[in-house]
Amino acid sequence: MADALAAELADLEVIRASIDGFHRPKAYRYRLGVDSPEGCYRDSFDYAALRRELLDPLGPAGTRLYRTTVFDFRTDTPRLEPEPPRRAADDAVLLFDGVFLLRQELRETWDLMVFVRVSADESLRRALARDLPLFGSAAEVERRYRSRYLPGQRLYLEDSCPLDHADFVVDNDDPDRPRLSGPRLGDSPR
Repeated sequence: MADALAAELADLEVIRASIDGFHRPKAYRYRLGVDSPEGCYRDSFDYAALRRELLDPLGPAGTRLYRTTVFDFRTDTPRLEPEPPRRAADDAVLLFDGVFLLRQELRETWDLMVFVRVSADESLRRALARDLPLFGSAAEVERRYRSRYLPGQRLYLEDSCPLDHADFVVDNDDPDRPRLSGPRLGDSPR
């Protein structure tokens, strides 16, 4: 969805990045156990590195020199050769995606916050199609999602209340027919 939006903003300098470039090492992510929802929500990402390398440099008092990734979660290694910093134009737009982004310690960094809502059943269905290579079997994908990822999302919803802070909400159970709602739209689905 974010890539499609970036294509629509072709007249602007769009910086595309994802929280996936800011994972913590596996030993830290799983220090509470591989099935821990608390570990999923609290330990998965390095928010200090995200602020230092991307958000603060692109902020109002920033240097405009940024990096979009610091860690490769697939190989569980820091970028051995960190990507060289790039310089953003003053009017560049950061289009950033990922989970847990409307948490308290990040909210003031976003100019516009969109929460993409997907039901737990649909999230699991997509994971079963997407994450087989990562986890090795459908049974392991389902087990991980039911024990760690979906409860971690519930913890995030309870702790950070992202729906209370989002400028817009996109209901995306059907990617061919997303529904947009939010305070700026009078909370009526479009």
